[in-house]
Formats: sequence, C-alpha cells, structure tokens
Amino acid sequence: MIDKELMKLLGNGKKYIVYAVISMVIGLFANLGITFSICSAISLTMEKALPQAYAPVAILAFLAILVRYVCTRCTGSLKDRIGREVKKDLREKTYDKIVRLGGKSTADMSMAGLTQVSMEGIEQLDLYFSSYIPQFFYAMIAPVILFLISVGMDAKVAIVLLCCVPLIPVSIIAVSKWAKKIFAKYWDKYTSMGDYFLDSVQGLKELKIFKADARQHEKMNQTAEEFRQITMKVLTMQLASTTIMDLVAYGGAGLGIAFVVKDLSTGKIPVTTAIFLMLIAVDFFLPLRAFGSAFHIAMNGVSAGKKILHLLETPDPVWGSREAEGTDLTLENVSFSYDGERQVLKNINMTFPKAGMSAIVGESGCGKSTIVRLADGNSVPLMGQILVGGIPLKELSRSDFYSHIAVVSYNTYIFNDTVRNNFLLAAPEASEAQMKEALEKVNLWNFIQENGGLDKVIAEDASNISGGQKQRLALAVNLVADKDIYIFDEATSNIDVESEAIIMKNIKALSRKKNVIVISHRLENIVPADQIYFLAAGEVKERGSHEELMAAGQGYAELYRRQKALEEGYMEVMA
Repeated sequence: MIDKELMKLLGNGKKYIVYAVISMVIGLFANLGITFSICSAISLTMEKALPQAYAPVAILAFLAILVRYVCTRCTGSLKDRIGREVKKDLREKTYDKIVRLGGKSTADMSMAGLTQVSMEGIEQLDLYFSSYIPQFFYAMIAPVILFLISVGMDAKVAIVLLCCVPLIPVSIIAVSKWAKKIFAKYWDKYTSMGDYFLDSVQGLKELKIFKADARQHEKMNQTAEEFRQITMKVLTMQLASTTIMDLVAYGGAGLGIAFVVKDLSTGKIPVTTAIFLMLIAVDFFLPLRAFGSAFHIAMNGVSAGKKILHLLETPDPVWGSREAEGTDLTLENVSFSYDGERQVLKNINMTFPKAGMSAIVGESGCGKSTIVRLADGNSVPLMGQILVGGIPLKELSRSDFYSHIAVVSYNTYIFNDTVRNNFLLAAPEASEAQMKEALEKVNLWNFIQENGGLDKVIAEDASNISGGQKQRLALAVNLVADKDIYIFDEATSNIDVESEAIIMKNIKALSRKKNVIVISHRLENIVPADQIYFLAAGEVKERGSHEELMAAGQGYAELYRRQKALEEGYMEVMA
C-alpha cells in the first residue's frame, strides 16, 4: 500500500509525517476523554448525583475538547507543511533535472506531458504524501489502541471489533490492482488529451488555412470522450470501493454494538460501559474508512509519481571537469543511431577550425541536424568521439563547454519578455551600448527604437514581430553573448530575402574571428564558406570549397545546379 520508490521523493518531509501521526494519536486519546466524560455524566445523572460531582467531569471534558482542537489544528498544519515541502522540493528537482538533461528532456515525454507531470502531477503527489501516508500509519495504530482500551471492559466485543477491522484493508487490496490499471490509463488519457489540445492550439492557423479545423474538432471531441469514459470508470471503481468499505465499517460497528447490547441485557457489563463501547465502536473503523477514501486520491498521485520518478531517474548526460584549451571542433569516426539499429550517421570525420566559415549541406534527411545535436552536446555518438580544442567533449565540464558554443536555428526561442531581458539572459553583463550595436548590425535598431526601445515586450512565440525580425533578433542576442563557436542550423529558413541577406552578411563577418558552422538547404548562402561538407545517406561524400566541389562535378555540383535552375525558373515566372 506504500510505494517505497515514491517514498524516496519525500526527502526531509518524513519527520513531519511522524509528527502528524503523533498529533492524530493524541487527538484520538482526546476523543476518548470526551467520550469518557459523556459516559461519566450519564452515570452521575442516573445516580442522581449532586451538581458539584459534575465539576471534575466538566473539567475533563473541557480539557479533552481543548486538546482535540489543538491536535486537529496541528495535524492540519503539519499536513500542509508536508505538502508545501514536497511540492517545493519536487518542483526544484524536476526543473533541475530538465535543465541537466537539456535537449534530451522531452525524448520520452511530450512538452504538454512534461508540463502536466511537473504541475498537476506534483499536485496529485502532494495529496499522496500529505493525506494518504499519515492516514495509513494512523489507521494501523488507532484500532490497536482502541482494542487495548476496550478489551478490559468486554473482551468479546473488543475481539469482534478488531477482527472486523482488517476487512477494510482486504477490500482496499482487492481493489488496488484494478485501481492501478485504471489510474495508469487515466493519466495516459489525460496527458494524451493535453498533447492533442496543445498541438491543435499551436497549429490553429494552419487548421484554418486548410479548412481542417472541423475534422480536428471531431478528433478533439473523440479524445475528450475517451478521457470522459476512463473518468467514469475511475468514478465507478471509487463508488464500488466506497460502498464496500461503508458496508464493512458500519456492519462491523453494528455487529459490535449488537454484542454490547447482548452483554448489557445479561448484566455482564454496566450501562455506562455499554454506552462507552457503543460510542467507540465506530471509531474502530473510521480511521481505516478515511484511509480508504485517501487511497483513491493516492492512486492518481502514484500514477503521476511514477512518471516523475521515470524523469528523475533518467541518466544525466556524462560530463567531465576539464576546460577547453581551444575552440576548434572535430568529429572523429562518429556514427549515430536514434533507435540503436539504423545508423543515420556513418563514420563521420569533420574538422571545424577556430576561425572560419564551414558549411554542412545535403538533401533532407542526410543527417545535418543530427550533427548539430551531437556538436552541441544534446546527443551522444554511438561510436567515435567529438573533440573541442583536442579534448573529448565528454571530458569537458558542462558549464565550460556551453560558455563557448551558441546555436541559432530556424526555431530559436525568443522569450515572452522585453528585448533587454532577452539580451540579459544570454549576457547578464551586457550594456545598452552593446545591445544597440548588435541590433544595428542586424538592421533592427530603428524598428526596436520606434516600438518602445529595449523595453519592448516580445509576445509569446514572438507573434508581434515578423519571422525575419525574430531571426535577426536571435542573431543579435547571440552576437552579444560573444561565444567562440557559432552553429547556424537553417537560421535563414522561411524568412524574407532582406533578412536572409543581413543574417548571412553578419555570419560571414563573424567567421573572421569565430568558428562558424552553417547548415543550410539553400546552397547560395554557403558559397563564401571556407570549406563545405556534402552529406549523402549519413556519410561525408565530398569536402572542399565551392569552387573545388563545382569543379569535381559530383553530388554537390549536381545539387547546386538543380537548385539554381529552380530559383531562376521561379524568378522568371514571378517576372
């Protein structure tokens, strides 16, 4: 009933669970004190005692109520403390893990699933630790305490009540296997629906353009219907389980009370003892009944917790502690596979000098972007090694490596923040003069100045600026970061001609002092490159300058001429 793996996530919160259980046990004794006071008052009334005889009973009742109140408040406060500690600790661990994993963080989980697990999943796990675990221990202790107290009054009744108590855990165990399967499916459907919804919202413009929004709406309804059905199964299971527990709890209490009445009728126990046993009979079952209710909440938390554990137990990328002694980048006999079977890169050998412009070209699917993932540390070669300044990448410290490298891609993320803060994320010490200079280089300063200056807020997904402006801003931010190695992965894709020309001009200027690697489908952009690697089927087929490769008349030359002919044909049509 307690998942040992999930308990590892509790951290320092274990002591608060102990305190909460102690507080609940003290509260139980306070309840017994109140019950004893009631029975004593009834006994005094039956004996027609003098008013002053009620004073000790009233004092005991007052003290018991006061202790009960304090314990209730303390228990609630401790449970809240457990929840807050768990949520804070888990969110820190989850975020730190995602940061350490870098580009690998969503390898086995979609972005929507990752968000749901780290937000809603942790909320569910909070209930598991703050409600379920304390109640579990209290439910095990309370019936034993009540048995020890009642066995001296009427052993037969105490044994009957204690024997009925395990029927509730038995019913919970019987339901648990069914519940785990249902809740696992429930969480899968929940994250699946979130994925589909996020995908639909992000692609809403395309859905409208292709008039596919109605079809997508139907699919969304189907996904929602599947989630509704699994939710109904969860509720059915919970209702059935609750009904069984109620039958056991109240049936057991009723059976105990029946034995009390029988013993009272035969004169084996006095009236006050009988009343006391009747009042505490239900208390035998209430802790386990509450535990059964918490169990259903816990199962949802367990499903979410398993996903969080899977994320936290994902092996971190292997890094060393050395610092790079140079900024030249080398791939030596590198092979790579995404599935461990089909190699997308085969025996790749490339050298990128500390200054100069290198290009990687080839048709779609030849492995260009995979080389980027390897070069920026987000993937590990199946065979071979990557060297930075002659030192294997895996021996470098993470912080040192990323202090030297920057990647500007076709989808570089611009944060929903001011222009100034986007610069400061990349270069915390950057001055306004440096920001202005970088924006001027990419011909963006006048636009920024006319629209609020450096305090202009960039909307989510940079929706308030054009695609070309977004790419130029991304380039400006990276220029201010002043790295040693720049990788441009389709940085001029899907933008206007003016922005493309500005970006390529800055790339070429940057290559005079920096190690610049350009990946582009448009071969005209890489004509000025000092060296070009032509890939086909995951292998380096050709290497040389544009002039050398054109003179060779092989794959690169054929691709260049074909692309050139298409562009000229397009220009003629447009003219």
